[in-house]
Amino acid sequence: MRDATTAPAPHRRSFLKYSGALGASAAISSTLSACSSGPESTNETGDGGKGADRTLTAVIGYGNDQSWDPLITASAFSMAANHHIYEGLLDTDPISREPYAALATEVPPDLQATTWKFTLREGAKWHDGQPVTADDVVFTYERVLDPKTATLAKNFFASWLKEVRKVDERSVELVLKFPFPDGAQRLTLAKIMPKHVFAKAGALDDATKGKAVGSGPYRQTAHHPKSNTSFEAFADYNGPRKAAFRKMNWLSIVDAAPRVAKISGASAGAQLADNIPYANISQLKKGGLKVEGGAGMNHLFLLFNTAHKPFDDVRVRQALHYAIDKEKMIQAALRGHGTPATSFLNEGNPTYRKAKTVYDHDPDRAHDLLKEAGVSGLTIKLMAVNVSWIMDCLPTIKASWDAIGVKTTLEPQETAALFTKLDQKQDFQVVAAASNPNQFGRDADLIMHYNYGPDNTWMRYARWIGSSVAKDLFKRMDKATRESDAETKKRMTQEYIDIVAENAVIYPVVHNELMTAWDAREITGIRPQPYPGINLLQAKWA
Repeated sequence: MRDATTAPAPHRRSFLKYSGALGASAAISSTLSACSSGPESTNETGDGGKGADRTLTAVIGYGNDQSWDPLITASAFSMAANHHIYEGLLDTDPISREPYAALATEVPPDLQATTWKFTLREGAKWHDGQPVTADDVVFTYERVLDPKTATLAKNFFASWLKEVRKVDERSVELVLKFPFPDGAQRLTLAKIMPKHVFAKAGALDDATKGKAVGSGPYRQTAHHPKSNTSFEAFADYNGPRKAAFRKMNWLSIVDAAPRVAKISGASAGAQLADNIPYANISQLKKGGLKVEGGAGMNHLFLLFNTAHKPFDDVRVRQALHYAIDKEKMIQAALRGHGTPATSFLNEGNPTYRKAKTVYDHDPDRAHDLLKEAGVSGLTIKLMAVNVSWIMDCLPTIKASWDAIGVKTTLEPQETAALFTKLDQKQDFQVVAAASNPNQFGRDADLIMHYNYGPDNTWMRYARWIGSSVAKDLFKRMDKATRESDAETKKRMTQEYIDIVAENAVIYPVVHNELMTAWDAREITGIRPQPYPGINLLQAKWA
C-alpha cells in the first residue's frame, strides 16, 4: 500500500509537523479571503447580539494557518473546524466514535458486506447554494484513491477500499476489497467536497490555504491565518446535528499564558478553551470554570535513527526506555495527568493489552543492556519539539539517561525546523515529540498504520523499513487488516504490537490527558476530547 506519507515534503509537513498531533508550529505564510472576507481582527463578529444571537468564542491552542484541505490536513484547528463545515457520508461521535448518517441517509445495515450503498440526504446543499450530488462523492473518493495524488486520507482507505461508483444523482456504491467493518468509522475522514468548486484549476491550493465550502451546519465566514476563523449557522442545513450557535469565532492562541488569560478573570473574552496547561487547572476551577480531561492516545514518544550506531541495536533502544523515570515525569511535568506506556496503545483503547515488553523504570537493567551491547561512554543529542508539555518532560529524560552514564544534551527546537531536518534526511540520534492518532480514530489498525508501514514517513525517518524484523511486522499488519473475525483480528493486532514494543523504534514513553476548560454558566453539552481540538455539534447556550 502506497500511503499519504509519500506526499511531497510540504504536504508531509502540513499533516505531520503542523498537526495538533505534534503541537503548534511555525507558519505557512498565506492569507486568503474564504467564503467571504472580514476585517483583520479577532473580534470582527463582535458580541453578535444578545441571548441566542450572541457569538460563541472559543480559544484553540493550535495554529489555524496550516492546510484546510480536509483530505490532507492533520492540523488540530482545521480538522476540528472541518467537522463543523463539511460532512462525510457517515460521521462519528467525537467521543464514542460510533458512526452516524451524515450526508448519507443511513449506516449500511451489513458492515460485513463488500458493497455499501449510500443514498444522499434529500435537499442537502453546499454553502454556496448548489445541491450535493453523487458526482461530488465520486470526485472526493477519486482523490482519496488516486495513486498519483498525495493525500493523508489515502493512508486510511487504500488498503481496503477498491472504488466508489455513481449509481444515480443521489446514490453511490463503495466497493471494498474485503469485508472491513471498521471502515464505517473512517468515512468521516473523507469529507465530501463540492466538485464544482474544487475541481477548478488552483482550487485545491485555495483549500490548502483556508478556503472551505462544505455542506455542514456551519459555514466559514472569515479566515485570518495566525489569528482567528469565524463561522455562522448555515440556514439551509437539513442534517442530523444542526447549528446551535448563530455565530462562532475561534481564536488561534498558541502561547499558553494569553490562551489562559482569554478565558479567565472578569474580562474573559471566551467561553471555551482547549489545550489547558496542567499548572492552570486549579486557578481556572477557582474562577468558576469547569476543567476536565480526555485520556487517550496523546503521548510523548522517542524516535530512534536505526542507521546511526549504536541505535541499530535493539538493546540500546530498550536500555534508554528502561532508564526513564516515568513516574517522576508524570508527577513533575504532567501534574499527575498521565500514565506510563504499557503498550503502543493507551489503556482505554478497545484493542489494548499490556505488551510482553513493558519499560518499567529499571536503571540496573538499562545499564546491563548497554554493557551487553558493548556500549560505553555514549553521548546523545536529544532533539525535541518545543511543545510546552514536552519541554517540561525533557529534564526527567536527561536526568534518567545521565544516571546510567549516558551524557545527554537537550536540543529543543521549533517543530517545523526539527521535521524539516528529518524531511531533508539529515543525520540525528533520537527525537522526542508528541503524537495523537486519535484525531483520526480509535481503531488499532488505523493507529498502527499511521505510525508503522513500508511506505510510512515515520518509518523512513527511523531508517528501519529494510530491516527483516520490520518486513515481517508489515506482513503481520496487512494480514490482520484483512482478518474479518473481530476477535481474531484483535489477537493478531496485539501480537504484532508486542513486536513493536520489543523493538522500540518509535514508541511512547507516557500517555497524557488533554484538558479543556469552559464556562458551564454560559454553554452546555461540552465533552472534553482525548485529542486536540473541540466539537460543538452537540453543545448549546446554557
